[in-house]
Amino acid sequence: MGKEFDTGLMWFRRDLRTDDNAALYHALKRCKKVHCVFIFDKEILESLPKFDRRVEFIRESLVELDASIRQFAKNNDAGLIVQHAWASDALPKLVQELAAQAVFTNHDYEPQAVQRDAVVLGKLADLGVAFHTFKDHVIFERTEVLTQMGKPYGVFTPYKNACLKKLTPFYLKPYPVEKYAGTLAERPVAHRHSVPSLAEIGFETTNLAALKIPTGMTGGRTLFEDFFDRMDDYHVTRDFPAVKGPSYLGVHLRFGTVSIRKLAATAHQRILVGSQGAAVWLSELIWRDFYFQILSNFPHAATGAFKAEYNAIKWEHGEHAEELFAAWCDGRTGYPLVDAAMAQINQTGYMHNRLRMVVASFLVKDLGIDWRWGERYFAEHLNDFDQSANNGGWQWASSSGCDAQPYFRIFNPTSQSEKFDSEGKFIRKYLPQLSKLPNSALHEPWNAKPIDLQAAGVSLGNNYPHPIVNHSQARDKTLLRYAVVKKSLKVI
Repeated sequence: MGKEFDTGLMWFRRDLRTDDNAALYHALKRCKKVHCVFIFDKEILESLPKFDRRVEFIRESLVELDASIRQFAKNNDAGLIVQHAWASDALPKLVQELAAQAVFTNHDYEPQAVQRDAVVLGKLADLGVAFHTFKDHVIFERTEVLTQMGKPYGVFTPYKNACLKKLTPFYLKPYPVEKYAGTLAERPVAHRHSVPSLAEIGFETTNLAALKIPTGMTGGRTLFEDFFDRMDDYHVTRDFPAVKGPSYLGVHLRFGTVSIRKLAATAHQRILVGSQGAAVWLSELIWRDFYFQILSNFPHAATGAFKAEYNAIKWEHGEHAEELFAAWCDGRTGYPLVDAAMAQINQTGYMHNRLRMVVASFLVKDLGIDWRWGERYFAEHLNDFDQSANNGGWQWASSSGCDAQPYFRIFNPTSQSEKFDSEGKFIRKYLPQLSKLPNSALHEPWNAKPIDLQAAGVSLGNNYPHPIVNHSQARDKTLLRYAVVKKSLKVI
């Protein structure tokens, strides 16, 4: 059977792998020859700080992707064409230069990406070039899982149940990319250059290597193999930040250096032999899908409350609010678990999932700060930032989102600390100035005995701050703040 297109272009974006890649598979199968391209999109990069681990992660992953393409093709003149430009302009130009009749890429669900793709689609249509996009980043997308009334889900548990019911081997089957690797084309001479350095695209080297964050397909594979040995215990270890419980695959899922199908299929297989940990982990992967479909089906949630009545809440504002927010950002709240968590994200770009909930609740319900301030801060600092999950998580914490915690559920930062870091291992790692405090004083230094503070070298107000807010008083204030929406809620 003849190929549909003579020349195709595979546009890599957040799918930086050659194995089990939907768009790459279709491109190779339907074209006589395929060129591979990645564009460092200036539309995105120009708003980022020059010291950004995510850009370095992408760059290092591209080096491996380029090598993998050449290895697949068994031709060193094949490989990845990498450009630093406005993608919506550069891609149509490259299509013309390569005389491609079709572009293949995988879906990107974020609003900015959707708008960019609409522009690209229009420009390619003007050139008579086809634009084919595929599901690759999630198990189920958009409207694939609907209620019996044919509407998108807004509550997680019934969504998860529907997903599990629909989750047959068909949806987890990998794409046999290597079978068609001979279709990979040689790059034109003008494009046979290596992946540009960070400096060449205007960025600086970060502490990514020092943090030992593995990049690329091999990095994702190594982390997953390590997690596989711990997966069965995930349900009992995942909430403790000092324990090696999570998979640490967030950034690899974000940039597609691992296949979601492979992860879900492995978890599903472990569930069949009775693994509770695998069942809980698969549920977390489904949460990820859930938030993607929320962003697709309820776009208003990207900028405002999913539940519109929560837009009426009056948040703290002015200079005092700015000071409170700065203290939260810098880890100067006086609550050790909150401050240690903020030190973790500031130093590493990672934050444990339990701690994301704790610090979000503290910002919104202890300090009375608009959840969107925290959402933006996480967007700037998280290595694994995904707009859908970040938005969903912050709205969950603020009670304004789909399936959110009730407005009257307010995390107590002290009890969270005592429960999930009882021995203070996590706190001591990120707040060394408190490391010599006994466990009995570590979670509430302001209530510690003066002799314990002195023996530990802790001086409140000097090398560690007094609490910037009283939790009990803040809780009462939050309940009053949320009273504006109380009447419209069903309290169970």
